[in-house]
Amino acid sequence: MQKVMALEEAIARHVRDGVTIALGTGLESAIPFAAGHEIIRQGRRDLTLVGPISDILFDQLIGAGCVARVIAAWVGNVGAGIAYNFRRAIEEGIPRPLEIEDHSNLTVALALEAAARGVPFLPSRTALGSDIVRRHARLREIVCPFTGDRLLAVGALAPDVTILHVPRCDADGNAHLWGNLGVSLEAARAAGTVLLTCEEVVEPAVIRSDPNRTLVPGFLAGAVAAVPYGSHPSPTQGYVNRDDRFYDEYHAETRSRDGFLGWLERMVLTTDGQSGYLAAVGEDRIRGLRPRTPRLAAPVNYGL
Repeated sequence: MQKVMALEEAIARHVRDGVTIALGTGLESAIPFAAGHEIIRQGRRDLTLVGPISDILFDQLIGAGCVARVIAAWVGNVGAGIAYNFRRAIEEGIPRPLEIEDHSNLTVALALEAAARGVPFLPSRTALGSDIVRRHARLREIVCPFTGDRLLAVGALAPDVTILHVPRCDADGNAHLWGNLGVSLEAARAAGTVLLTCEEVVEPAVIRSDPNRTLVPGFLAGAVAAVPYGSHPSPTQGYVNRDDRFYDEYHAETRSRDGFLGWLERMVLTTDGQSGYLAAVGEDRIRGLRPRTPRLAAPVNYGL
């Protein structure tokens, strides 16, 4: 099966109205902004978003009216604090009411890990005694059958699609990951399919040369799209640094609903895919985000 395709086709094939999507699973790193923008362009609706710390990609999807439900530990702007679209949706139902399933970072990770293992829940002591557990459909207090201890059962969470931005992968979807992984591996293994955007598609020999770095195997991947700078404004280690100024500018411009709609029109809706988005950001600015000093890992000898 041919997995390499344009991002537009990958989203059209794998992201339907009403699906549950995990994205932004690398915490503040490798957030698949380009994929999120294409979801907005294609007008998807009634999505459930899953992530620990989603940063402003969740805010953009919420403001565009794509989202019905969020399962997350935190939604905001890591660089500036509040996410205004998220707040408007919760407080005013603008552009639509939003359902929230509240979690800690660890309970999101455990819910995904339970699904990845094919079990209905995983036990933990985290969050016991906190307000998060109250009237929560996925978090329930239980008694350990072996010790009698009070534990928390974290119910499994299986996304329909997990979208990851990775440094490199081959045409079969065997992906090398490094840097901050967050819950990317749990989310990939828990999902019905994985959509990969990558900085570059490389020959299989490159992937085979370092098998321990192949953290997402190709049989999990349903699509591969080469999208350089596809995580901007978040970083992809070794390829692009974090655009701190972008977060501040977004924070200021999206304070009002009209401000966000202007930003959305200029940066997403009227741009020609990722190339148009990068042009709107500015070539010089993107060039300035490239790592200036290579910091290579030590070679690994796989000889027998």
